[in-house]
Amino acid sequence: MDYTEDPTHREIREAVRALCKRFPDEYWMEHDTSHEFPWGFYDAVRDAGWLGLTIPEEYGGGGLGVTEAGIVEREIAASGAGMGGCSAVHIGIFGFHPIIEHGSESLKRRFLPQAVSGELHVSFAVTEPDAGTDTTNISTAARKVDGGWIVTGKKVWITKAQESGRMLLLARTSPKDPNRKTHGLTLFFAEIDREKVQVREIPKMGRNAVDTNELFIDELFVADEDVVGEVDRGFRTILGGLNAERVISANAALGIGEAAVRRGVAYAKQRAVFGRAIGQNQGIAFPLAEARIRLDAAEQVVERAAWLVDKGVPCGREANAAKYLCAEAGFFAADVALQVHGGFGYGKEFHVERYFREARLMRIAPISQEMVLNYTAEHVLGLPRSY
Repeated sequence: MDYTEDPTHREIREAVRALCKRFPDEYWMEHDTSHEFPWGFYDAVRDAGWLGLTIPEEYGGGGLGVTEAGIVEREIAASGAGMGGCSAVHIGIFGFHPIIEHGSESLKRRFLPQAVSGELHVSFAVTEPDAGTDTTNISTAARKVDGGWIVTGKKVWITKAQESGRMLLLARTSPKDPNRKTHGLTLFFAEIDREKVQVREIPKMGRNAVDTNELFIDELFVADEDVVGEVDRGFRTILGGLNAERVISANAALGIGEAAVRRGVAYAKQRAVFGRAIGQNQGIAFPLAEARIRLDAAEQVVERAAWLVDKGVPCGREANAAKYLCAEAGFFAADVALQVHGGFGYGKEFHVERYFREARLMRIAPISQEMVLNYTAEHVLGLPRSY
């Protein structure tokens, strides 16, 4: 393998780092505390042209791949922005994959340029209160009417619904068939009509700069031309982007770990107790060194997974492993950084408590560590399905 740094990747890293320096930890602490969307950061990312990074050039996008999207999100997280920064721009950078791969030409022409310009904010509305990861068991239903569909149901853990004008909405369009569990679901690019969709924010532990919501959908009309892909085959439509999503989220987890190690090392060098810097003590130095090694190891796996995704090679094994390892490495680093700071780490001044809260999220989302292990046990080891 050739480990020579790609000049384009180096330029991306340098450009994103320079942009993020304008938004220090204090900016993110303020927005985390106030629960205000980071519009200044979003606008800067838009103006720099990073939105639409993976959208084809013919629609005004950058035409780049998952590898490049992962680099951008890792650098954002590593700057100290964490998931507050990544989640603010994630869908603009990558979230239009279902439309790019399965949308009609009309759908692409109408909406992809708006995504690139940053004027269109979008949410991904799949998860439901009573289904969770069991996507085939969702109850949100769409019935056919002239010219479109009427959708009614509930969604939960929907990011950016307060700002979004549209959502990628998965609903059941045919009765559930026990013999074809994934059949009968359809993906819509639906308008979030506030008269038909009640958006209720969910108070949560972290990533408070970006809202997370429950949606209550009552008789929402969605036009036929806003169906993404084929009717009743929506599960397949969303499935294609899952490996890429796991790779990109893994990069974000690594970025949080990078920020945590940087803070932990700086504090260990500066903080003096009993007449010497605490970093001279192995009880402090060894955990930081282990955190560095774990991040380095996870990085190798996620970079290989990103390469496979961009080459179109089946990589469920690698993408899931990358998500698992990066989430664990990022959280371990955040936990170590907080411990190194001692009591000060529990306060907000040194920012590591925010890293800790956001790194913990990555062991749950976009898929839990347990579901990754389920996948590996069944599809890699050949063990019987456990759920």
